Amino acid sequence: MPQDPIRPTDAEAITLAKSLIQNAKFGALAVLPSNSRTPTVTRVAIGTTPAGVPLTLISDLSEHTKALRSTPECGLLLGEPESKGDPLTHPRISIQALATFVDRSGPEHKAIRDHYLLTHPKSKLYIDFADFNFVTFKIASAALNGGFGKAYQLTSADLS
Repeated sequence: MPQDPIRPTDAEAITLAKSLIQNAKFGALAVLPSNSRTPTVTRVAIGTTPAGVPLTLISDLSEHTKALRSTPECGLLLGEPESKGDPLTHPRISIQALATFVDRSGPEHKAIRDHYLLTHPKSKLYIDFADFNFVTFKIASAALNGGFGKAYQLTSADLS
């Protein structure tokens, strides 16, 4: 009988997962378009709120924005391979999340905007365009691949 490849979640796995989220500059976002039940994947810039919640800044003109507005359940893949070695041996985290659009007139928008500009200074060119919105990703669960033979299932509590 095959052994379960998922290891018990420990402090090291949680630290690695949080690091992948905090250090991500971009990631793959999977959404369900309103006119299809087939997922679509796109690359988006990734940052965090001041509290460490993953987020992105996206335009209303994009198909993935329309998809998130109709179906907020989504997936994020974060973690980039280094320049050397097999890409499949480098850590990555696959997150199942619920997307929430940040109200531009809400109290948290300015703090999120200021924090995002610190880590994404080039976004100053478009951050205030009327069609751009911040979207936060409330983590429901995550699968961490910490490298060869290091698989973990994480809960939202593990990553809060």
